[in-house]
Amino acid sequence: MNSFDLTVCDQEPIHVPGAIQPHGLLLVLDGEYKVIAGAGDIEGVLGADDWLGRSATELVGAEIAEALAVETSHRSGAVCVGVLRAPSGKLFDASAQRSDALTMLELEPAGSGGAALGVVLGDLEAAASEFERASTLEELCGLAAVEFRRLTGYDRVMIYRFLDDDSGAVIGEDRRDDLRSFLHHRFPASDIPRQARALYLRNPIRVIPDVNYQPAPLRPATVDGQPIDLSDAALRSVSPIHLQYLRNMGVGASASVSIVKDGVLWGLVACHNETPLHIPFARRAACRALAGTLGRQIRAKDESDAFRERVRLRGFQDDLVALLSREGSLDEAISNHVGEIRRALGGDGVAILRGGDLLFNGRCPDEAQTRALAAWALNRSADQVFSTSRLAELLPDARPYQDVASGLLAITLSLTEPWIVMWFRAEEVEIVEWAGNPHKDVAGAGDQALTPRASFESWRETVRGRARRWTGPEIEAAGRLRAAVIEVWQARRLRDLNRRLVSALDEKDLLIQQKDFLVGEVNHRVQNSLQLVSSFLALQARASDQPGLAPALEEARRRLTAVALVHRRLYRADQVRSVDAARYVEELVHDISASIGDDWARQMSLDVAPVLLPTDRAISLGLVLTELVINATKYAYRGAAGPLAISLVEDRARLRLSVADRGVGAQGQPKKGFGSRMIAALVRQLEGELIHEDNRPGLRVTLVAPVAAEAVMAAPGA
Repeated sequence: MNSFDLTVCDQEPIHVPGAIQPHGLLLVLDGEYKVIAGAGDIEGVLGADDWLGRSATELVGAEIAEALAVETSHRSGAVCVGVLRAPSGKLFDASAQRSDALTMLELEPAGSGGAALGVVLGDLEAAASEFERASTLEELCGLAAVEFRRLTGYDRVMIYRFLDDDSGAVIGEDRRDDLRSFLHHRFPASDIPRQARALYLRNPIRVIPDVNYQPAPLRPATVDGQPIDLSDAALRSVSPIHLQYLRNMGVGASASVSIVKDGVLWGLVACHNETPLHIPFARRAACRALAGTLGRQIRAKDESDAFRERVRLRGFQDDLVALLSREGSLDEAISNHVGEIRRALGGDGVAILRGGDLLFNGRCPDEAQTRALAAWALNRSADQVFSTSRLAELLPDARPYQDVASGLLAITLSLTEPWIVMWFRAEEVEIVEWAGNPHKDVAGAGDQALTPRASFESWRETVRGRARRWTGPEIEAAGRLRAAVIEVWQARRLRDLNRRLVSALDEKDLLIQQKDFLVGEVNHRVQNSLQLVSSFLALQARASDQPGLAPALEEARRRLTAVALVHRRLYRADQVRSVDAARYVEELVHDISASIGDDWARQMSLDVAPVLLPTDRAISLGLVLTELVINATKYAYRGAAGPLAISLVEDRARLRLSVADRGVGAQGQPKKGFGSRMIAALVRQLEGELIHEDNRPGLRVTLVAPVAAEAVMAAPGA
C-alpha cells in the first residue's frame, strides 16, 4: 500500500458532483420556474419524455407549482410543497428550496401516511421531555441515540462529537444487539473532510438509502458553462470515496443529521443500516426538529455547567481576595495562602515568581526549570490569560518535566518586577481507542483512485504530554483573579502612600502651627513697638511748641500706622505671603480719616476692587497711599476739608491706585520735600510710575505698578 496525502480529500468538489441519487427526481428551475436542468427517471415519475424548457406547472401541476412559488419566496431550507401521484400510482413527496438564483424541486418516494405522522409528533414531544430530564451530557446523548433510532428505524445510531483537533468521538449509541459497539471510539478527522463538515452545516440532513446506487447524471451538467451547485439538494450524489468507506464498514444505508450549537457544527447523529433503507421527507423533517432540540439541550447543559463552575470559582476568588486584603503585607498574604491560590483554579501545582523570589506549592518543575518557564511565559500572559493543556508541543524544552507540568495557566501581574503566577496540571496519560488505525496510510498514488481505509477494528493509542484542559470558566476566573490581585496591590500601595501623605501633612500642620505662633509673636512685638513709637510721637507733637514740628510728627505717626496695619492684616490672614489690597486700603483710609477728623472722614469716598498683593508690595503701597492722602489734606483745599476720591483696580496684572481731589490743582502743590522724595523712592521700589492729571478741577494722582515684581513674573531664562 502506498502513502497518499489525506488533504486530497479536502479538495474533492463534493458540492458539484454532477449527479443525484437515483431513488428520486431533481428539477432545476430558473427565476421563471422553467426547467433548465434535471436528473432522474422523469418518465417513471412524471410520465414525460423530457423536461428542458418546460414549466413547473406543466410537469407537476398547478397546485404544486403555485405552492412552490409561494413557499420558496419567504422560507429558507427545504419545504414540502405537496404530494405527486405518478402514472404508476406511486406517491412522491415534492419539496423545494431556493439555492442562490435557482430553485431546486425534488421528488422522492412518499412515506406511509398521515396517521404515522401524528405518532411522530407525539414521539418528538416525549423525546424533548426526556432530553430535559437528562442530568449529564453523556446521559443526554444516550437518550438521543435511542430516540433517533426509534424515529428512523436504523440498525445503529451514534451521537458523534467533533473534538478540538477535528477528530470525532462517539459519546452516545443505540444499536441492534448483535452489532459491535463503537461507543467511546474515536474517528480521525480525515474520515469527515473539511468541505464535508461545511456542507453538514449548510444542509443539516443527508440520507443515502442505498450505498450501492448508480448515480443519475444531471442533464445538462452545466448552466452557462458552470457546474450546478447541489449543496442544498437532498438527492445530491455523495463522494464515491465515502460510499466505499460505508461499504468497508458493512453499511448498506446511511443518514447523518447535523447537531448545531451556537451556529457551529458540534457533532452529528450518524445512522447506519445493514440493508437499504429510505427516510421519507416527513421523517427527515422530524429528525431535523429533534436535532434542533438536542442542540438546544446541549447548549443549555453546557451553560448550566459553566454557570455552576463560574459560581464556584467566583466564591473561591472572593474568599481569596478577602484573605489577601486582610493580611499585613501582600507578599506575606500570598505566602500564607499559596495553597488556596493553587486550589482556586484546580492546579496540581502553582509557582509564583516576584522579582527574584520564587514560591512553590504542590507538584511543580524544579527551580531552574520554573524560572526558565516563567521567562518564556511572561510576555505571553502580559495582556491576557495564557493557557495550554499541551505545553511540550509549544515548548519542547518542557518535555523533561511534562509529568508534572503538561498543563499551564499563567497570569502576569507586572512585567517590570517581574511578577507572574503559574498553575500547573500534571500529565494525564490517555488510552485512546480508535475505530481503526488513524495513522495508517490511505491507498492511492499516481493514477490510482483514492480509497478509504478498510479496517475499523479497535486500535489503541497511548497519548502522552497532555493534561486536563483548562475550562472557559477557569480561564475567565484567572483573568478576574489577575485584575483583583492587581487592584489589591494598587489599593495597598495607595494606602501606604496615603499614610505617608497623612504623616507628611501632620508634620506640615505642626510646622505651620509653630510658624503661626512665631509670626503672631513677632507681629505682637512689632505692633507693641510701633504703638510705642506712635504714642511717643503723639506726645512729642502735643508737647512741642516749635512751629511746624507738630504736623511733621503727625505725618510720621500716620506712616507708622500704615506699616502697623499691614502687620495686623498679616496676623489675621490665612495667607502670610499675600494681602487683600482692597481690605487693606479700606482699613488704612479708615485709620487715616479717624486721625484727621470727622470733617475729612465725611468727604472721603472709596472705590476698590479685590487685588491680591505680595506682603512687601502691600507695605510700599500703603506708604504711598498715606503720603498721597496727607498731601491732599494739606494742599488741595488749603487746609480745609473737601471731597477726596480713592480708587483701586487691577488691569492686566497691573494695579492702579488713584487719589483725586476737587481743589486748587497742581499749582497748589509744594516743591519737592521729604514726602515727595519718599514717594518717588517707593514708586521705584514698586517698579511703577506716578501719573499727575488735571481733575478739572483739582488733581488726580495715579500709581500704576505691577501686581507682582517683574523679576518674579518673568519666565525663567527670560
